Amino acid sequence: MELTNPERVLWPEDGLTKADLVRHYVDMSPYLLPFLRDRPLVFTRYPEGIHGKSFYQKNAPVYTPPWIRKFPYSAPSGERVVEFILVDEVAALAWLANQACIEIHPWFSRVGSLDYPDFAVFDLDPAEPAGFEEARAVAQLVKTVLDEAGLEGWPKTSGATGIHIYVPLENRYPYKEVAGFVQRVASLLCQAFPERITLERAVKRRGGKVYIDYLQNIRGKTIVGAYVPRPLPGAPVSTPFTWRELPGLQPAGFNMKSLGERLRQVGDLYAGFLSRGQSLEEAQRRLFRGSERP
Repeated sequence: MELTNPERVLWPEDGLTKADLVRHYVDMSPYLLPFLRDRPLVFTRYPEGIHGKSFYQKNAPVYTPPWIRKFPYSAPSGERVVEFILVDEVAALAWLANQACIEIHPWFSRVGSLDYPDFAVFDLDPAEPAGFEEARAVAQLVKTVLDEAGLEGWPKTSGATGIHIYVPLENRYPYKEVAGFVQRVASLLCQAFPERITLERAVKRRGGKVYIDYLQNIRGKTIVGAYVPRPLPGAPVSTPFTWRELPGLQPAGFNMKSLGERLRQVGDLYAGFLSRGQSLEEAQRRLFRGSERP
């Protein structure tokens, strides 16, 4: 594969080029590929850099190399068939980076079990003037509820001001049940802490609170993957962290320039994640005693 325009600057404030993006994805491939393999992927492309025109891409372009796997998908609504790109190898990651695909958003399920996600996500999105400090506080509340439910939560920064908490699941629950579980937990927290948490979808009505976006768990939705950079100054990267790090965590330190050193120090905090499938039945019994399941 020939790298085109390697000197093109994608992050002007940081002097990072397309060649740096390719290098990032190649270097991160051992950590990324386990989470991307066999999953439909959606991309955001920034051919002119993070301040230029961008676009969201689901369908594999016609010039996609034949050696890159594709997955033809027809939505239940009868929409046209979409050919999703599947990433199985480092060369495919490098090709995507050469297309200026800064962000990679995987599905929550794999092509062999498309209706059954491998994990749920609590997507914590603070609305201004709330920021990362408020997201940290709400993340701790989510952890408290997950602990009560007997579930492990695996947090990462969003790469912006939010936090994503992944809950690995046995892939036998349909999306509707998974989304319903996250919604019920979010509703419990919103009722207990209405001054901090909101389920209001309209941004202008969130009033400086942290929005828990349970709708991210609907079939076909995606969320930016771990170790994936964001199109923001500073070249931040969506980075796994430990619960012990949460109280003083500052996401600005997790970026394309620093991530390699962090991984050398702490290793891959999401290693083994996909083998930790958990049951929802016991969790729902613990949290929702006396009420019916959704």
